[in-house]
Amino acid sequence: MNIPNLIKMANQIGAFFEAMPNHEQAVKDIAAHIQRSWDPRMRAAMLQHIGDAGDVELSPMVREAFLLVKKAG
Repeated sequence: MNIPNLIKMANQIGAFFEAMPNHEQAVKDIAAHIQRSWDPRMRAAMLQHIGDAGDVELSPMVREAFLLVKKAG
């Protein structure tokens, strides 16, 4: 998987939902979009990258969303 591309895509998704007035709902919606739209291999690669290298390249909302994605398994 191309991690820089996945990071870019995740941050673009986050930027779209950033305009929502309810932060908690926006984070849930980002996580739901990633779970629904990303191939399981993409999610696994991103979670592996976060585990190995951290999440500093992700926007704060996307970081929170990936915590939900990780919990959902």
